[in-house]
Parts: sequence; structure tokens; C-alpha cells
Amino acid sequence: MGARPDGWWRDRAGAALRLGREVAVLARQEGGLAGAWVVVLEGRARDAVPLLAADLAGTSVCVVSAPGSGDDAIVQVVAEAVAREESCLVVTADRELRLRCEELNASVVGPGWLLGRL
Repeated sequence: MGARPDGWWRDRAGAALRLGREVAVLARQEGGLAGAWVVVLEGRARDAVPLLAADLAGTSVCVVSAPGSGDDAIVQVVAEAVAREESCLVVTADRELRLRCEELNASVVGPGWLLGRL
């Protein structure tokens, strides 16, 4: 969310809700581009999980509430996908997270890739 100067730092749950809804619209538009989309929320952004989960019901997008580090939760999601022999694309600007995901054979793109599609 930090890639957008939309006040996300004042209302992390609201920003997470907006982003999740936009990802759901994109997932519907892109159809078969991805089998599943996962939005991982941490910290105060987790306050959006109940509303976002209700909004995403019936879509190919799921929301994960990270009990601790969002990065650790993302790596766990990637590891599970790779174990199922699924391809995985992670959107992040974080260099360490990028490396951790690439070590698991996930592809990684920056937030500009996603923002350009939203």
C-alpha cells in the first residue's frame, strides 16, 4: 500500500479494504490470468479482514490475516503454493521479501506492475 500516496498510513484498514476490492475487480477482469489471488494483511490493516472477506466471497481472491509478520505470511503462502506445484507471482518492493520468495522459485514484480493494472 505504501506505493500510493493516498493516506494509507492514517487509515491502514481503509486502504487495505480499497486495495482488496480493486484486486477483486482486476481478478474478475483478468479471468484465467491467475487461479487464485491472495491479499496478505498485517498490523492495523488486519482490521479490514472481516469486511474484505465478506466482499471477496465468491471471487478468486482470498485474504490472509498475518498473525505476525506479513512477510513471513507471504513466504508461507508461497511455500504452500510451490509445494502444490503451482506457480506463484508476488508483488512487493521489499528486497528481502523478494529474495525469500525467489529462493522458493516464485516470480516477483514490483508494485508498479499491479498498480498499472488496477
